[in-house]
This record gives sequence, C-alpha cells and structure tokens, in this order.
Amino acid sequence: MEPQVSLRLGENIDSEVAGASRASSVVDVVGNSSGRISFDRDDIAVEPHEAGYILEDVPHLTHYMPHLPTYANPIRFNPAYSVVKQYFVHVDDTVAEKVICHKGDPRGTHFRRAGPRQKVYFKSDEVHACIVTCGGLCPGLNTVVRELVCGLCNMYGVHKVIGINGGYRGFYSKNTISLTPKVVNDIHKRGGTILGTSRGGHNTKKIVDSIEDRGINQVYIIGGDGTQKGAAAIYEEIKARGLQVSVCGIPKTIDNDVPVIDKSFGFDTAVEEAQRAINAAHVESESAENGIGVVKLMGRYSGFIAMYATLASRDVDCCLIPETPFYLDGPGGLFEYVEKCLKENGHMVIVIAEGAGQELLSESFHSTDTKDASGNKLLRDVGLWISQKIKEHFSRHTKVKITLKYIDPTYMIRAVPSNASDNVYCTLLAQSAVHGAMAGYTGFTVGPVNGRQSYIPFQRIIEKQNKVIITDRMWARLLSSTNQPSFINTKDETEDEEDEEHPLLHENDYCSLSSSTMPAPICRAGSLPSQHKKKKPGLFKKLSINNSQRWGTVTQLKPSQQPSY
Repeated sequence: MEPQVSLRLGENIDSEVAGASRASSVVDVVGNSSGRISFDRDDIAVEPHEAGYILEDVPHLTHYMPHLPTYANPIRFNPAYSVVKQYFVHVDDTVAEKVICHKGDPRGTHFRRAGPRQKVYFKSDEVHACIVTCGGLCPGLNTVVRELVCGLCNMYGVHKVIGINGGYRGFYSKNTISLTPKVVNDIHKRGGTILGTSRGGHNTKKIVDSIEDRGINQVYIIGGDGTQKGAAAIYEEIKARGLQVSVCGIPKTIDNDVPVIDKSFGFDTAVEEAQRAINAAHVESESAENGIGVVKLMGRYSGFIAMYATLASRDVDCCLIPETPFYLDGPGGLFEYVEKCLKENGHMVIVIAEGAGQELLSESFHSTDTKDASGNKLLRDVGLWISQKIKEHFSRHTKVKITLKYIDPTYMIRAVPSNASDNVYCTLLAQSAVHGAMAGYTGFTVGPVNGRQSYIPFQRIIEKQNKVIITDRMWARLLSSTNQPSFINTKDETEDEEDEEHPLLHENDYCSLSSSTMPAPICRAGSLPSQHKKKKPGLFKKLSINNSQRWGTVTQLKPSQQPSY
C-alpha cells in the first residue's frame, strides 16, 4: 500500500516506508488536491488524501546533513521492551491538534507522534548529551532530569551525560556535573533542581561555541517560553554551522500558559499545594467575625492555577484572574460583593492571581517597565494591595469591623517535589524527548496534545501564551461555584460598545474575521435591504460563524425566531 500523507504548497516532506531509504522532495500541490508524486529515489509514490490534514513537522538532522548514516534502534534488544507488542512508532503516525470538528470541516493541523523509531541517527557510545534547567523553579524539574538520564543510559546505552550548572550561564563555565542513573536515583523526591538555575545569561554564539568545543551532540533544555526562544536560537545557529547536534526543548511553566500542549508539568502539583493555602484562609476567615481570607497564587498572565484551585477547593467566594478585569467601587464592584458575602455568610475567601488587576495598580502607583533577567515585567504585589484597599473601604465607608488575613504561598508551592501525577507525566516527557533526539529530530519541543505525546516545532510554543477563555464552560463552572458577579462595569461596557465599529451585514454576505479579538459583527435592523424595511420591519438577522475557518454568513430569522431582550 502506498503511504498517504498530507501536503502543503512548497513544503519539504520526508517519507519512510518498509525497506526504503529516507527520501526528500519538494511538494507543489495542496493537501486536498488529487494527484501523484514520484520521488527521484526508490520511486516512492505519494497519493494525497482528499481530506488531507496539515502536518506541522519538526526539523530533522537530514534536512541539512542529508547523508547521515542510520543504525538499528538499541531498544529492540532491551529486555524491558520484550513484552511490548509493537516497539516502534510508525513513521506516518500523527496527532490531531483538535479532536472536535463539525461536518464538512477540514481535518486541520496534526503533529508528529512522539516515541521510539526503528532507526536512530546516533551510536550509543558516541552520544554526548547535556541537560540544562533555566528560569524559575517548578515541581518536577528533578524528575525530568532523572528520567532524561535514565532514558538515555538504560534504554539506549548512552555512557556520557552531563549537567550544565546554573542555567544558560553554565555553558560559559568549565565546571559541569556528571550524571549517571546512580547519581540521579533519588532526586525526584526533592524540590528544585540539582543542576541549579538562573534567568537570562543567553548568548547564542558563546553557547554554541561551548557545545562544539565540548563535543556535545544532544542538548536537552528545560524552561519556559523565554528559555524555549533561546533554544530555538541555539538550534538555528547549530544548523547554520552544519553540526550534528539535536536540540530538544522541554516546556516548563508552573502557570500552565504554554500553548498547544494539554498542560505543563508541575501544574497538578501547584493546584494541589494551593489547596493548603486556601484551606488555611478558609479556617482563618471562618473562625473570626467578618473574617476575610485573601490568597495570592501564581499566574502572571494566565489564571489557570487560581481557577483550578478555586474549583477544587469549593471554599472560595471570589476568584480574580488576569483575563477578567474588575473594579472596586460602585454597584457590581468588588467591595459591594464583599459586603454582601459578609452579610450573608459572615466570612469569605478571595483567591487572586498575581497578574490580576495590574491596570488598577498602575492607576494607584506610577507604572514602571522594570523587567527581570528573563524579560518578564516585574509586577507589584496585587494581593497586598487589594487587602489594603478592602481594609480602607470598611474603615471609611462602613461600621463593620473586619478581620483580614493575607496568605502568599508562591515560593512554598514552587519548591515542593512533584506529586504522583506529575512524576508520571515528567517521565513521559523525558522519554519522548530522548526518543526524538535519538531519531534525529531537532529544533522541537515535546508535550501531550489531546493525551498523546507529540513533537512540536519551537515556533508553535513561543508564538503566544495560553490563557483562560472566559467564554468557555470551565469559567462558567467557576462562576457557578463561587456565585461571584462578572465585575464588568456596565458603564465601561456601554462606552466600549459605542467606540467599537461593528460591521453591518446583508443577507448571504460573507465576513472574514482577521483575529479573535476584533469586535463581533452585529446585524441591526438598519442593515436590512430596503425592500424588507417596509414589508418586514421587525426582521432580525443571524450571523453564523465557523470558528475554525473564521468565516460566516448572514441569514434571515422569522419573527418567531427573534431573540428576546
């Protein structure tokens, strides 16, 4: 049977079939076109499927070093894998980015499935691997380091693995840490990272010089979006020099704001550990008259930890995250809701992400653009600020005496060892990274996409940040749990609507949405064709939008279908 793959205009593709050597060609047909393509070598025919998907492939060493030799994968001789029915991942296996679709939708984007391949591009005794951890601490760092070492040594028989001490800066140092399965045996039981870490210190040329001088041919980089940007730059420099070095990134962020992947390691542990702080705040607030507990959790730009910790706790009365603006005074404001909770329950718990309400802080203080070594903007302590504001409100405007306790467990959460769930997850991440590097892939990161480990291009990881979608059902579940208001100022909302220019569409008109943030099209009575204005003055219009394709069409609604306001 001829292999079926997805094709994109002008894209380089690789195809490997049983008994055939690796072949490469440039494709000039679109994925859902009909046609046949013959390769120059081995006469491999590729027939695009009529419902073809887009494969966002990752780079391979053979893209710039086409004559590399291949070797049989040592895993086939590993006793641990003797019980596995199928040792290797098929070369055409892919993972769909989206598993929910509508009839008629294209199959969308796929990623290459992670796992061991039949052929490898490194001899085990010639591998010289290095591991580096960068950025802030996160539960699971030591587990990833341990499983990288054990995967290389125990599965592939690698003898030389070193740790770079102190983040990217460690590449400039002569001192490294020799890593063996014995050295890393128990490190998963500790928090932090045995390799040390730091922010910044990235100089692409010096780092690649160090990699080349030391004879390193596999680089495993564990860090957040800034670190992955650095890893992408390292890959580009290595490619430009034509070095046989695989560069693999393992995404790390406790905030869970990495796009594409299902979640980042350490997130489950962080949510679990945050329960301790929320429980303490609940006990404190419940034990005092008019008690208020305020807990600040991690979440510079995304409120996932605050949202999931709130849902898991069920003791929280109000959750504030960066994605949802709020205001303090006036009807529907935070102060009014606090007064309501104290009147009804006698106590309340507020969870706030560190990045929430920063626009309010900038009004109270002179805003600064100070950044840390990683380029992250330094934020003011919103938990301390909002605690003070609540105290001032009750002392000035009401006769109610409150008892407020503020808890900031940030560094306690970051420093704990990973829980059982994250330990298993870190194992899968590390082993997938090792399989990918040994198979010759480079310039990629690993992570689960819809539950399946995948190889993802660096660009997809660093192009944006994952954020809580406040129109999603998960946020609705939180609002149902806390019973908090939306905190959207109706005055501001009205002003915003007046300022926005909404396109007016006629029947059967098509619209194109340039971005998810542009104002939604509104169909008003004034947009009706003139022949309908007199005959059917009450006619409304409905805009149907296909989210995946960003197009829509306008249809008429019968009077019985008109929305009620």
